[in-house]
Amino acid sequence: MIFLRLIWSYLKIGLFGFGGGYAMLALIESEIVGNGWISEKTFTDIVAISQMTPGPIGINSATYIGYVVPQQASPDFSNPAWGILGSIICTLVVVLPSFLLVSYTSHFIKRHKESAIVKGVFMGLRPVVVGLIASAAMLLMNSANFGSTTPDVLWSIAICAAAFCVVFFTKVHPILVIIGAGLAGYLIF
Repeated sequence: MIFLRLIWSYLKIGLFGFGGGYAMLALIESEIVGNGWISEKTFTDIVAISQMTPGPIGINSATYIGYVVPQQASPDFSNPAWGILGSIICTLVVVLPSFLLVSYTSHFIKRHKESAIVKGVFMGLRPVVVGLIASAAMLLMNSANFGSTTPDVLWSIAICAAAFCVVFFTKVHPILVIIGAGLAGYLIF
């Protein structure tokens, strides 16, 4: 049954997704696109939509995937109520491992926060999280996001570089930069 497969996939994502949404992207992509539930293009659209809506990427994508996948898996689940059930299940399952781990370990960490071992563990996790975020960046550098022809790729790189320079070298508000980049993409593509 599709709901059990979704629970298993999002349980793995929730258990092994360290470092936040970007660090989870490779694992989410592997579980969701790898199982053939959605296409790579749809996955990149989900990431974009998740960035525009409030909340973490992992939770937003779980809610969307939980809604869409049961309806695509079988005509028996075409009723939107099954999608809502899938959304609730996936959202709760992706949050549950973190909730339980944080609840269980918070008192331990608070009590031993000055311990060299605890400090060492957190120091060791930092480069792993940076690597996972870099992996997510590489995962999103595909033809679905940058185009499949050389001019599309060059325009995408130009928009990205211009947005970076405007944010880094000026005091223009990032929302205005996002709107400007969106308009540039609309006019160019």
